[in-house]
Amino acid sequence: MNIHLTGSLEEKLASNPYPGRGIVLGMLPDGKTSVAAYFIMGRSVNSRNRVFIEEADGIRTEAFDPSKLSDPSLIIYHPVREMGRSLIVTNGDQTDTIRDFMERGETLEQALRTREFEPDGPNWTPRISGLLQADGSYKLSILKSADPEGSACTRHFFEYPALKGVGHFLHTYETNGDPIPTFFGEPERVAIDGNIDEFTNMIWNNLNEDNKISLYVRYYDTESGAYEQRILNKNQ
Repeated sequence: MNIHLTGSLEEKLASNPYPGRGIVLGMLPDGKTSVAAYFIMGRSVNSRNRVFIEEADGIRTEAFDPSKLSDPSLIIYHPVREMGRSLIVTNGDQTDTIRDFMERGETLEQALRTREFEPDGPNWTPRISGLLQADGSYKLSILKSADPEGSACTRHFFEYPALKGVGHFLHTYETNGDPIPTFFGEPERVAIDGNIDEFTNMIWNNLNEDNKISLYVRYYDTESGAYEQRILNKNQ
């Protein structure tokens, strides 16, 4: 097995009807533009009733139709927050936990040792988190149930250098199912390329049409600190 094989993000998305929520972090081939992407998918009415809204320091989720919102606890949160010149990206309110710890000079790892997977048995949805740093290096983490009963949590942390044209893809589920099977293994190494609109459209167009909800993409110049971003919502 070639552990350095760089796969196609397009193929991974197109072949998977339900990766759930996903984070992609990496670097363009130019070696100076870092990339962050976060998408959400959903199967229930409550989960699909969402949009991404831009905030001064990132984005938040919001109910598209407030009258259909039945339980906001696991679907309304800030997926993306700036922390200085770093970017925190997660699939839940652990975004704020990480930010709060970092503001005290502590780390992503310390923050996530206080959290665990979501209390939505029997799925026990993993909490996935990423930290894109100013130099383009990044960290990824997944907190998973240690057993089918959700009695304990396993915490996995990964740290990557900025490599030209390379990124890593971490998602909550392996594919569709009942219960939904949790992501297994290390974050997937994928190629990162194209301008921001090409990359955004590639992800959006290869997410399952029935299940996709929203997508956020940011391109960040590690030299100047300038960035551009895109937000796509199925509910407009």
